[in-house]
Amino acid sequence: MEFRAEMRYLRVSPQKARLVLELIKGRKVEEARNTLLFTKKRVAAHVGKLLQSALDNANFLSAEKNLDIELDNLYVKSAIANDGPRMKRIRPAPQGRAFRYQRRISHITLILAERGNGAAHSAAKPRAAAAGAPAKRRAPVAKKAAGKTSKKKVAAK
Repeated sequence: MEFRAEMRYLRVSPQKARLVLELIKGRKVEEARNTLLFTKKRVAAHVGKLLQSALDNANFLSAEKNLDIELDNLYVKSAIANDGPRMKRIRPAPQGRAFRYQRRISHITLILAERGNGAAHSAAKPRAAAAGAPAKRRAPVAKKAAGKTSKKKVAAK
């Protein structure tokens, strides 16, 4: 089961938000929360609130739909920062000119999912086994000759 939370129209550039979101992708909720607490970025506080909101959504939906969800098994499945609308601004420039710049806004989406005890380990084993196994070799293929065709030209009389 997946639980999501969105924060829209956040006044931070998506590029800066993605720096923080990359730190918490794939981590357990408690580990992600600790990471955000010690990250020295302004957007980390906003992402922390969003993570708490997603956790509250999971808690509410589990009670609402009578689902048996352990909050300790939740992890950050997806964390995305998309572009929002841009605010166009003008900055004074030398010799009476004006330079335009854009203030970026982002929409952040956070998805939590429950990591199953057997599913996570069984999915990881085939990947590791495939990586350790030697690759199969193919038989060499003979190259075709790159010469001229065998048709002879007939002289016109």
